Amino acid sequence: MKKKMIIFGSVIVVLFAALIFVTSYQNNQQVADADNPYGTSDLEQATIDQLDDPNYQNQILPDELNETIESGEPTTVYFYSPTCVYCQQTTPDLVPLTEELGVDMVKLNLLEFAQTGTAYGIESTPTVVHYEDGEEVARITGAHPMENFQAFFEQYVLSE
Repeated sequence: MKKKMIIFGSVIVVLFAALIFVTSYQNNQQVADADNPYGTSDLEQATIDQLDDPNYQNQILPDELNETIESGEPTTVYFYSPTCVYCQQTTPDLVPLTEELGVDMVKLNLLEFAQTGTAYGIESTPTVVHYEDGEEVARITGAHPMENFQAFFEQYVLSE
């Protein structure tokens, strides 16, 4: 009886190890096959799941964001997290709105770069911030009707 339990336990451990290996291999393949703007394959699963989603393109990395803002170039940034329910509800409507309005909105994934959110005073997601001349001009935080986002873009981004 004890021998059967050891064999059964060993089989379970081997199956779990195989499952972990297969999952890891599939994730690595997905990251390798996708257009990965993050420069690393060590990504959270929620980020991996969004790599090929057109709504999550135009990513910016923290160093690039710092350089862009410091250059004084007008920049609109969408701070989001792939695991944020409000971001998941907002993004599919917000991205087409920015495209329709001609707003070049870069996206920064706070699941991968949480420290950057802290550095920019991001307390919750989604948050859209517009910068000009190296300074924050305006921000809108949380899920809102698209009319509110459109008014934000028209007032602060498109009025230049």
